[in-house]
Amino acid sequence: MPQSLTQILVHAVFSTKDRAPWIRDDWRPDLHAYIGGILRKRKCDLLAAGGVEDHIHLVIRMAATISIADMIRDVKSNSSAWRHERGDRSFAWQSGTGFFRSIHR
Repeated sequence: MPQSLTQILVHAVFSTKDRAPWIRDDWRPDLHAYIGGILRKRKCDLLAAGGVEDHIHLVIRMAATISIADMIRDVKSNSSAWRHERGDRSFAWQSGTGFFRSIHR
């Protein structure tokens, strides 16, 4: 029986629009958990999340069935909508994203 195995790890970094200090300590863990849920729905895994008030770092194990561009589009749009639903209508992500290949040994 043929098998396929993929182990694609990426480090994504992106900032809030205009690097505004919108990501507060009191809800940052909820944001990370919400993003983890978005990724699980797309068969990806959030392995680590961090950052400060104006940007976020994510280490993601990618599914072989989704492109990096589609994955990050979903993360940004859905997490922005999540903040808007909580009354933070000014929250937005900057359009660019840095991606770095993670080496796993």
